[in-house]
Amino acid sequence: MPESTGSPARFLAILGPTASGKSALALAIAEQAGGEIIACDSQQVYVGLDVGTAKPTADERRRVPHHALDLCRPDETFHAARWAAVARAAIDDVIARGRLPIVVGGTGLYYRALTAGLFEAPAPDPALRARHRELADREGVEALRARLLEIDPESAAAIGPRDFVRISRALEVHEQTGQIIGALRRQAAAPGDLAPVAVLLDPPLDVLRARIEGRVREMLAAGFLDEVRRLRTAGYGTGSRPMLALGYQQLASVLDGTKTLDDATTEIARATLAYARRQRTWFKKEPIAARFAEPPPVAVVLELWAAARSNAIEAQR
Repeated sequence: MPESTGSPARFLAILGPTASGKSALALAIAEQAGGEIIACDSQQVYVGLDVGTAKPTADERRRVPHHALDLCRPDETFHAARWAAVARAAIDDVIARGRLPIVVGGTGLYYRALTAGLFEAPAPDPALRARHRELADREGVEALRARLLEIDPESAAAIGPRDFVRISRALEVHEQTGQIIGALRRQAAAPGDLAPVAVLLDPPLDVLRARIEGRVREMLAAGFLDEVRRLRTAGYGTGSRPMLALGYQQLASVLDGTKTLDDATTEIARATLAYARRQRTWFKKEPIAARFAEPPPVAVVLELWAAARSNAIEAQR
């Protein structure tokens, strides 16, 4: 049932490191509970990056509606705040149609942008940074910090007294926007009317390692190298940020003849495991309703969802 007017926008989140089983679990939940999936993946937003990002297949998209996929070309700039806006609009739309929104993925920064807000600072200004460096060289970093203390004591208190880079950045943001960083962060905060029920899949590292190695082999068998070749032929080289992503960078080296396919395969698996470690660390900081070493039965997740909704209704009475 859709949420009542004025109630928080509730959604289910299936989070975890790569190869933990998120997508299959979310698909099964969506099919059983009338849900739609919102992909929380920083690489699946790019058109043409399919095999190497484990993007849902055409068959999976026919079975269950998916959102937040294929949002831009590989040579376009994309950021977490833009994804959060797309995801929020999708959540509201899914709820309005009486269906269950399921946010699925492992990009922690994107998830945090949705649930907590994310400050998008203006682009660095080399001229301002140079002026700050000149003042610091002439009068010392202390003089720069004294200026920050006058303008933004909140930031100054949180920055080391000789941390030139962060002091300069805080001054730079004020000079560019007329506002202090803290105020901009508070303005960018999420509105607070989201109520996620988050489930974390967190397999042991040895299990994750084996799954990642298997996934890399499956991706190569499914045409990952050909996908990289097509993207490069279309003009997307190392100047396109997504082409530096896990797997794409290593397979580009294979195409350039500087790396063997076997070496690239080993390197992709190793780098992916390192990334999965970072994902696990990130999600330890997120509010989680339940953690599972293995994907749980759909019924268990739906029981968690029903209990959370019931508790929320009772709290509103």
